[in-house]
Amino acid sequence: MTTSANGRRRPPTIHDVAREAGVSRGTVSRFLNGGHYVSPAARRAVEAAIRKTGYVVNRHARSLSTGRSDSVAFLLTEPQEKFFEDPNFNVLLRGCTERLAGHDIPLLLMLAESDDDRRRLTRYITSGHVDGVLLLSNHSGDPVAAELHDAGIPLVVCGKPIGLGSKVSYVAAADREGAQEMVRHLLTGGRRRVGMVTGPLDMPGGPDRLAGYRDVLAEAGLPYDPALVVEGDFRRSGGERAARRLLAQAPDMDAVFVASDLMALGVVNVLQQAGRSVPGDITVGGFDDSPAATAIAPALTTMRQPFDRISAEMVRMLLAQIAGEDTAGVILPTELVVRDSA
Repeated sequence: MTTSANGRRRPPTIHDVAREAGVSRGTVSRFLNGGHYVSPAARRAVEAAIRKTGYVVNRHARSLSTGRSDSVAFLLTEPQEKFFEDPNFNVLLRGCTERLAGHDIPLLLMLAESDDDRRRLTRYITSGHVDGVLLLSNHSGDPVAAELHDAGIPLVVCGKPIGLGSKVSYVAAADREGAQEMVRHLLTGGRRRVGMVTGPLDMPGGPDRLAGYRDVLAEAGLPYDPALVVEGDFRRSGGERAARRLLAQAPDMDAVFVASDLMALGVVNVLQQAGRSVPGDITVGGFDDSPAATAIAPALTTMRQPFDRISAEMVRMLLAQIAGEDTAGVILPTELVVRDSA
């Protein structure tokens, strides 16, 4: 803080930083707006002056001059309770927040549970209150992604979006290949009646993980049996309901691939309540390698999604779009993590 002519303390300004650093106001301004055409010596002097004076960027003033808000939205189109239940969302939120913090950009969490929420938040976003959007949990038929894209809002979707073709940039795990690897693992040791609890088939990951399951059945010469497949909802309670259906429809099931770790918690719980041992009677494999994978006994064999890399790529691609660059889709490999359940 510095003292004004009337004796009141005022926050330091860009002029104070320039004076302390011994450079021009223009040099400080260029440093604050990306560091273009600022020499290494001047950069070090400005950084030291900012630390000494305690200068903080006036985001409102900068947004007026640049036409940008210097903030990004993390938009989740799911019920609020699902955000708090599913550990994957929190892992991705933390990763994106940390990556953006390195660019001094705040991340605004937005939850759109209803159609009214979606319309209200879409109006807010397209009115220029954020510079771009990281969209999670996009459902096919949900107009949010298409509306934001058509409005020219920089946008990156987590997961390969369904029904949008190459219109929207995305970062996804290799869902189909990961499912293939898991089902091959479950088939070891003579297992032949492999069930599956899918994710929602209108969401990223749902259809591809089911396709990977079917690929390996065909590869192994096993018929596809609809009684062995139940659609889930990526929630623990959904895994419990799916497990009850599978036990009723296919009591001879000897393995089950569950398309998320959180659903797998519910599946293992129901199997054990029904007197089926895991992995003795039925082996269980999940997908994610979230904290849920080690929250059960036996610990869950699962496919690891590279959440840190997914967060980093989403932020990188969004910042590139904000800067005027074109971005496309990125698919990252998964990894089999063998624990006690299979």
